[in-house]
Amino acid sequence: MVGATAAFALVMQGEASEIVLVDVDRARARAEAEDIAHAIPFASPAIVRAGEYADLDGAGVVILSCGVSQKPGETRLALLERNADVFRQVVGQVMAVSPGAILLVASNPVDLMTQITTRLTGLPPGRVIGSGTILDTARFRWLVGRHLGISPGSVHGYVLGEHGDSEVLAWSSARAGSVPLESFAAQVSAPLTEDVRQRIDAGVRGAAYTIIEGKGATWYGIGGGLARIVAAIAGDEQAVLSVSVVEPDVLGVPDVALSLPRTVGREGVTATLWPELSEGEEAALRRSAQILHDRLAPLSL
Repeated sequence: MVGATAAFALVMQGEASEIVLVDVDRARARAEAEDIAHAIPFASPAIVRAGEYADLDGAGVVILSCGVSQKPGETRLALLERNADVFRQVVGQVMAVSPGAILLVASNPVDLMTQITTRLTGLPPGRVIGSGTILDTARFRWLVGRHLGISPGSVHGYVLGEHGDSEVLAWSSARAGSVPLESFAAQVSAPLTEDVRQRIDAGVRGAAYTIIEGKGATWYGIGGGLARIVAAIAGDEQAVLSVSVVEPDVLGVPDVALSLPRTVGREGVTATLWPELSEGEEAALRRSAQILHDRLAPLSL
């Protein structure tokens, strides 16, 4: 659903000239491609089709949304090892036919899978991009915008670190327009009290659980986020997005993939930006980095 929804979003936004869906279930890939193709008359011209790995020759971006689901009683490490095996097979075939593509990782746990993909391919970190907290950041901006009564597009704030429970909402560097968030909130009589912050924090962290409980999985938000990343690459925008790549050092934690604001363009990630953080936020980001580092350490690649 994530891969198909990303393809649909790309078609509706006119961000791709050709999209090839590759899946172990070939009938499903054909069905999704045909269904999406029927929306082309309402959008921009594009080719959407199912194919094989060989059809990825010349691709600018390959979105990796493959993986397996957790079995009852299965440990997180065991699941990670099984997904690493899937990626080993898939990524090897992708690189054989499209070695110049930028790889965009969407599979969870996305930060760990981004780091695994970087190791498997040997590509520079900037060419292996995890969707990271792009969706968490969108949720943060949407909830803050709703509280302030403004467009989420006018909220400039980021969620950092892991795409998961240890993620960090960077309140201290957030802005509404060019105004610090707390000052803006006071000016529009919508103060950011501790209760409001906790409610927004819980809304960001718990969004996936709520959606999964209601319909089994999330796909629209992340599909839109993946399309946004592809648009930044295709247009060489140098857009600042909260995506995950392997960083050599994060506040003393070595060699870990997590999300920070990064510039994204035709060459992939070209720069990492370090926002101003409070002491508490910095400590939380360091803790998030350490959690990710420790989870990957026992894995044998």
